[in-house]
Amino acid sequence: MQMRAARMHGYREPLRLEEVPVPRPGRDEVLVKVAATGMCRSDYQLLDGYFRDGLPMELPAIPGHEVAGRVAETGADVPDAAGLAEGELVVVDANWGDGTCRQCHEGNEQLCTGDGALLGFGPPGGFAEYVVVPYRHLVRIPGTDVPAPSALAPLTDAGLTPYRGMKKLRDAGKLGAGRTVVVNGIGGLGSYGVQYAKLLGGGATVVAFGRTDEKLAVATDRGADHVVNTRDRSVEEVRDELERLTGERSVHAVLDCAGAEESTSMAFSLLAAEGALACVGLMGERITVPQFPSVATELSYFGSFWGNHNDLTEVLALAAAGHVQHTVTEVKFDDVNENLEALGRGDVVGRQVIVWD
Repeated sequence: MQMRAARMHGYREPLRLEEVPVPRPGRDEVLVKVAATGMCRSDYQLLDGYFRDGLPMELPAIPGHEVAGRVAETGADVPDAAGLAEGELVVVDANWGDGTCRQCHEGNEQLCTGDGALLGFGPPGGFAEYVVVPYRHLVRIPGTDVPAPSALAPLTDAGLTPYRGMKKLRDAGKLGAGRTVVVNGIGGLGSYGVQYAKLLGGGATVVAFGRTDEKLAVATDRGADHVVNTRDRSVEEVRDELERLTGERSVHAVLDCAGAEESTSMAFSLLAAEGALACVGLMGERITVPQFPSVATELSYFGSFWGNHNDLTEVLALAAAGHVQHTVTEVKFDDVNENLEALGRGDVVGRQVIVWD
C-alpha cells in the first residue's frame, strides 16, 4: 500500500512530492491516518539548514510535527486501556524522549538529553498521509463536539510552545495586576500567546508587538489591550508609544515568539527592574545582553522549548472549554513548497494547515 508524502532530499531544496510505502506499526506503536498537519516556520528552517548541526538527519526525511488524525491500526502490545481503538481522533505529542534521562523522568521529554527524537526532525512526520507513533505519545480527543483536526493540529506546537513560556513567566511571579506583559511576534505562536497572557496573566495589561498591522489586528481580536507596530522603530520610540498607551516606559515581562536578535535586544532594553523575558522563538542565532543593567536590575531570561505532555493536555483542555481561538488557513498538500516559502518570507498570518480529508 502506497501513500503520498513530501520528502526532504537535501538542504535548500524543495520537498519532493512522492509515493512511498505506508509504514507498519511496531508492537507498541500506532499507525495514524493523518487528517491535518500544521506548517511551522521551523519546517522552513529545517529545509534552510538552521538545524543542520543541532539536529543532524538522515535523508530523505519527511517533516511535519503538528499532527492530528485517526487511529488506523495498533500494534500487538498497545494496551486496551490506552483507548486507541480504530477510528479514534488523536493528536501527536511530537517530543519522544528515551525515558531514561533525568529530564524524561521529570516529565520533560522535549528536553531529553539521551537518545530522544522529535517527530518530523528524524522520525517520519506528518507531511504524509500516514505516520507511525509510539502509543504513549498520542493524546485521544474524546467526544463528538470537538474542534476540527485543522484546529487541533497547531495546538501541538503553535498552541503549546507559548503556553509553556507564559507559565514560566507566571510561575516566576512576573505577571499580575498593575503589570504589563508584552507578546512579541504575532505569527503562528503569538496569536495564541496573547490569549494565554489574558488567561494566565492575573489581570496584567497585555501589549502585542508586531511588524505588520494585519498581524496586530489578529492580536487585538485575540484580546490584546494594546498593540505596537515595531517596524523601523527605535527602542526610545517604542518607549514613547508604551508611555502613551500604558503610562509606563517599561514592561515587566516579555514573551518573545520571534526570537530574532533585534527583538530580544529590544525586550531587554524595555524590561523594568526584576523583569523577565521568556523566549520561545528561534529566528536568530544568538542573543546579546547588556551586562551591568541586567545584573543591577536583576533581569531574568528563560529559554522555553516546546512543551511537555502535561502542558499539551492542559492546552487541549483549554481549547475544549472554548478558551482558545484559532487563526487557521487550510491549504493543500500539493502546495506545500509554495506555502513553506511564504512562511520563510513572514507572509503568513496565523497557522497554515495541510488538510488531507
